Amino acid sequence: MSEGTQLNLVGLSHHTAPVEVRERLDFPEKNLQASLKSLRDCPGVAEALLLSTCNRVEVAVRLDNGVEALPLVAGFFARERKMDREELEPFLYHYRQREAIRHIFRVASSLDSMVIGEPQILGQLKVSYAMARAAGTLGGLLEEVLSHAFATAKKVRSETGIAASAVSVSYAAVELAKKIFDSLEGKTVFLIGAGKMTELAARHLRRSGASSIFVANRTYARAEELATELDGEAIRFDELLDHIVKADIIISSTGAPVHIIKKEHGKKFLQARRNKPMFFIDIAVPRDIDPELNKLDNLFVYDIDDLQQVVEANKKQREHETVAAERLVEFEVNRLLARLKQLEIGPTLAALQQQMHRLREEELARAKLKDLNTEQQAAVEEMSQRLVNKILHGPLVELKRIPEQPNGLQLVDFVRRMFQLKDTTDSKDKEP
Repeated sequence: MSEGTQLNLVGLSHHTAPVEVRERLDFPEKNLQASLKSLRDCPGVAEALLLSTCNRVEVAVRLDNGVEALPLVAGFFARERKMDREELEPFLYHYRQREAIRHIFRVASSLDSMVIGEPQILGQLKVSYAMARAAGTLGGLLEEVLSHAFATAKKVRSETGIAASAVSVSYAAVELAKKIFDSLEGKTVFLIGAGKMTELAARHLRRSGASSIFVANRTYARAEELATELDGEAIRFDELLDHIVKADIIISSTGAPVHIIKKEHGKKFLQARRNKPMFFIDIAVPRDIDPELNKLDNLFVYDIDDLQQVVEANKKQREHETVAAERLVEFEVNRLLARLKQLEIGPTLAALQQQMHRLREEELARAKLKDLNTEQQAAVEEMSQRLVNKILHGPLVELKRIPEQPNGLQLVDFVRRMFQLKDTTDSKDKEP
C-alpha cells in the first residue's frame, strides 16, 4: 500500500453512544469548515471529512503511514468540544481500509441509520462532502470513495425496495404520538423549528387527523411559508411560550444550544391547560426539551433515542430488502477495491523494477570493472541484468495476481514496505 493512503473512520453513533454524549459532540454546519481545517492541520492528515447529524458524528481521514487514527481523532474531538478524551473513547469505533469504505457505503445507503432506508442521511453526507471540498480537505482517495458511495446509495434505492418500506424519524414520531393518544383526530400540533423533519412529521400528523397546526421558527418568514403550506398559523419565535399551551402535540427540532422548554414552563402549561396532557417529541440534538418535564404528570417527553422503539416495530417488513441492499453494497465495495488495486499494481511493479535495477547499477559502479575489457564488462552487465530479472520474476508474477486476492490491498502494502518503495503516482490514483 502506498505511503499516505491509510484510510480510517473514527466516530460514534446511536449504536454506541446515548443522546447525552452525541449532543455534546455536535458540530453545527456553520462551523464545519473551520473544524475541518483544524482537523486537516493535525500532523499526518492528508484528507478529511466530518459528518455530524443527530444520530452520528464521524471523521473519515486519509493519513500518512505510521499515524494512529484513533488517538488523533479522539484528541481532535476533545479539543473542539472541550471534553476529556478518556470520557469519549469508550463510545468510539474505528474502521480501517476496507471496513472504513464499507462503513461509508452503508451509511450513505442508510443501512446504518436508526431508521433503515430513510433518505435524510444521504443528503447530510452530501452536505458534509460539499463542506469538505470547500474547506480544501478532499482531493484524492477519500473523495473517490465518497463519489462511489453516492453512486452505490442511488443503486440501493433504485434496485431494492428498502426505501419503499422504510419509515422516517418523523413518521416514527407520529407512530409514538398514536400510542399516547387513542386518536389524533382534532388534536392541535405545535412545530418548533421549520426544518424538513418537523415538516414531514406535521404532514403525517395532518394525514392522521390532526386539525390545527402552529409553526414557530427563528426566521419568521420561513414559519409563515411552512404554515401556509400546512394550512396552519405562524407564531413569532419569541412568543411561542404564550401560544404553546394550545397544543396537544409539540414537535421540536432547532439548532438551539440550550433547552427551549424547561421544567418551570411545563408547570405553567399544565396549570393553564388544567392538567390536559401534552406530548413533546424532541428530535433535536442538542435537545430542545428539558427531559425533567417527564417528571410532571400528564407531560410526556420523548427524544430521538426513544423513537428507536417505534422503528423496531417496522424492521421485520424490511429484513428481506435489507439483505438485498447489504449484498449490493458488498458487491460495490469489492468492485471499488478491485479498481483501486488495479490502479496500484502498475506503479508498484514499475517501482519494484526501478528499485532493483537502481541497486544493480549502484553495485556495478562500486565494482572495479575498469580493469576488464569491453567484452568482459558487457558480460558482467548482462549477467547482472539476468540475475535481477530472475529474482524479480516470482514477485512480479504474484503481484499481477493480487487483484484476485481478497486481501490484495494488504499485500500491496506489504510489498511496498518490504522493498521501501516510494510513491510514483498522483494522489488521485492512490489506494487504501
